[in-house]
Amino acid sequence: MRFLLDSSAWIEYIIGSSKGEEVFEILKQNQDEIYSLSLIFAEVVSKFKREKEDFNLAFRIISSNSKVLEVSPEIAKEAGLLHAEMKKKKRDFGLIDAIIWVVAKKLNAKLVTCDFHFRAFKNVVLLK
Repeated sequence: MRFLLDSSAWIEYIIGSSKGEEVFEILKQNQDEIYSLSLIFAEVVSKFKREKEDFNLAFRIISSNSKVLEVSPEIAKEAGLLHAEMKKKKRDFGLIDAIIWVVAKKLNAKLVTCDFHFRAFKNVVLLK
């Protein structure tokens, strides 16, 4: 099974929270099918830098535990359309969230997240 981890999932894993333990189990069982977007690095590094934590370690953990994907123009277009529609319903739905969701669908992957924006979406592992 394929999994796409978002920033919130990686952060929980890196800090070793109980939600991070759920991520650990997914990583342990599905090593070859773990994906991340390059955009995730920006979010995670920013968070760790702001909190004066080791952002280089966070970067290495994500790099070494997932296949990193880039966003194509086609994915960006589809995500832009999704984002425009979602903003009508949820004012705080982010553009990166839309990109992540489109990529997860294209990969036929489960999205692993703590983000409640995704609770109504199919194929989501919402960390508790």
